[in-house]
Amino acid sequence: MFEKLSALLKADQRKIVFPEGLDPRILEATARLHREGILIPILLGNQDEVKVAAKKAGFTIDGIEIIDPLNYTKIDAMIEKMVELRKGKMTKEECAEALKKSNYFGTMLVKMGYADGLLGGATYSTADTVRPALQIVKTKPGNNIVSSCFLMRRPGKDGEDERYMMADCAICINPTEDELVEIATETARTARKFSLEPKVAMLSYSTMGSGKGETVDVVRNATAKLKAMDLDFAIDGELQFDAAFSPVVAKTKAPHSAVAGQANTFIFPNIDAGNIGYKIAQRLGDFEAIGPILQGLNAPINDLSRGCNAEEVYKMAILTASLK
Repeated sequence: MFEKLSALLKADQRKIVFPEGLDPRILEATARLHREGILIPILLGNQDEVKVAAKKAGFTIDGIEIIDPLNYTKIDAMIEKMVELRKGKMTKEECAEALKKSNYFGTMLVKMGYADGLLGGATYSTADTVRPALQIVKTKPGNNIVSSCFLMRRPGKDGEDERYMMADCAICINPTEDELVEIATETARTARKFSLEPKVAMLSYSTMGSGKGETVDVVRNATAKLKAMDLDFAIDGELQFDAAFSPVVAKTKAPHSAVAGQANTFIFPNIDAGNIGYKIAQRLGDFEAIGPILQGLNAPINDLSRGCNAEEVYKMAILTASLK
């Protein structure tokens, strides 16, 4: 999958900004991305400090653009644009102070069209990556929330990757019916970006009315709303995971479902279930968990785990650029 995405990106290179330019993991990944010609990295930080950090870590970053937010020649125009975007919510002085921080500065580079996307979070929290994105880039027309998904990947016996999408495992704590609808549709779109034709299962501890409860009602109602929409992908629910995944169980629990037993895109009822579910697949099933991939924003902005390694940064950068 990554070979195919990389080939496409080499033919249509995108600029991705990395706010944490001093981090050795970022330096290793961006040096590789630049060397392989996959995308155009932009590192943020003091130029001398970034170069020293790269040399100390043993990575060659010659030819990679480094921008220092504290010495940016076009900062006045950036401040004015941010004041306009914040519409009275932040003063000029507050915007100028915020733009000294690389997470806000990098997000403004994306907003002003200088970069195509942003990948941060190696040292910043998820909130510090998402907050500037919501304030500056904002959600796409028709979207009310930012959600996330994980691409779960494992090498298959036939040489093809085994791939699934799981959402939301990182952002939406207790989604409403309408938020579940948005999470499901956005995750299906993300799946297609990575050549996975979505078969969406709305997960619950109930299958087609076998259980009762408030969360079951939320999932059931969200599924009904989705089925009433003019969707171009298969969806069904509410389904227990075994009914969604196993063809044998599906024959017993949901014999008339077009999704049960063959789902590849799993929408969890809340963040507890989602976070636990993807980590079980990761640790017990030996799946590689790639993400969280943020959804619903006007531009590709993604968040890294603070425990990430350089390989994860490399792959997330490719995914981020592919979402443009």
